[in-house]
Amino acid sequence: MSLIPVTVIITTKNEEQNIAACLKPLKAFDEMIVVDSNSRDRTKDIAKEHGALVHDFDWNGQYPKKRQWVLENIPTKYDRIFFVDADEVVTPELIREIAALEWTNAGYFVQGQYRFDGQLLEHGLRNNKLVLFDKTKVEFPRVNDLDIVSMGEMEGHYQPVLKQAFQFLPLGQLENPMIHEAFEDAQKWQARHERYAEWEAGMNARNAWPKDPVEKREKMKQRFRKFPRRDVIAFLYSYIWKRGFLDGDAGFKFAKQRAQYYRMISNASTAKAQPSSISIGKPERQL
Repeated sequence: MSLIPVTVIITTKNEEQNIAACLKPLKAFDEMIVVDSNSRDRTKDIAKEHGALVHDFDWNGQYPKKRQWVLENIPTKYDRIFFVDADEVVTPELIREIAALEWTNAGYFVQGQYRFDGQLLEHGLRNNKLVLFDKTKVEFPRVNDLDIVSMGEMEGHYQPVLKQAFQFLPLGQLENPMIHEAFEDAQKWQARHERYAEWEAGMNARNAWPKDPVEKREKMKQRFRKFPRRDVIAFLYSYIWKRGFLDGDAGFKFAKQRAQYYRMISNASTAKAQPSSISIGKPERQL
């Protein structure tokens, strides 16, 4: 079987525990590029051992952020790009689907199926990201977040968009998901999601979100951001509407975790609304 003519890009920072499992199935693609943000562990060495080209990234605090910087500054063998996170594993079924694509669309959404508490969740919430696209037609937008506390070097929880000249082009949806390894030490999860929540609360406060490239998704997001108890809605959506209860205890814990994250956002939003004399220092680069 010939290699798939797509460039896979993995952005990393201290991912030595995940990067090998991520890269192994990606050898079906003709080019693998790891872009690393000053890892202090063996991430880069392991990536090279698995045949990836490794580039360093040192953010200057401005736009473009990491993913768009990669698209603009790192030469790739192909214009067709597949962004994969280090904690994601591409399945054989998804690889076969990508290999068979006729590329009638500018890009394709790929679902992430969570593995939580060691169990692959067959139900409940899944993320859905535009990660497979033609880089000549798609870009990551700039948003008004550079002065938000906990803002970071990576584009946040929003989708890339069609470039102005290509907004008439359609986007597709792939059927097969990739696995998202959602298990993480509770302390690390708490710290990381508190940073995310503070950034997201800032984005909400200034209505800085870019428009989702799919109109239906955009309307749903706008409605959801206005709900007063998003934590309850997130739990019910994952556990009841998406039948997370069929995954047993893992499905319940996962739905609770999603609810916890939206409570963090609510708490961060409340804190921002309170007057404070505390001076806030330079934002950390976490997203």
